[in-house]
Amino acid sequence: MKKYLFLFAFSALTLTSCEDDDIQGYELDMLKGEWKTVKTEIISGKDNSTVLQTFTPTGCDTKSKTEFRTDYYTSYTAFSGVGADCTSEKTEGTYTYSNEDKLMVIKYNNDSERAYRVDILSNTELRLVQLFGNVDQNGDMIIDTSYITYKR
Repeated sequence: MKKYLFLFAFSALTLTSCEDDDIQGYELDMLKGEWKTVKTEIISGKDNSTVLQTFTPTGCDTKSKTEFRTDYYTSYTAFSGVGADCTSEKTEGTYTYSNEDKLMVIKYNNDSERAYRVDILSNTELRLVQLFGNVDQNGDMIIDTSYITYKR
């Protein structure tokens, strides 16, 4: 009987320790790579669903990209110019990410920290909620929020 009790206790311990304890690593793995901004939306703070404005990249700006690596390195390559005359400028930095509260803080070199909440993270889409510098866009005295959507 003691053998069965020991076997049961060992099995229970083994099964409970098989849970995926590396959610942070899994989400960082999904985050890594290059992302292109496809749109920035200003959402009403009053109902958190009404889109007040939408900005989509045009011209050279469509080539701009943000890169994340699992070693917490990030870079942003901005393209600007007119027509086929695009020039680029790369800015590098670091980021932190907490999978528990979905908080990402990006710090580019020679810039201040900028906080975001990860709203969507999949293999093909990343949507960040900007947690800094938001203002009331529609005059209702409630701060509106910027959402930035990226695609691979």
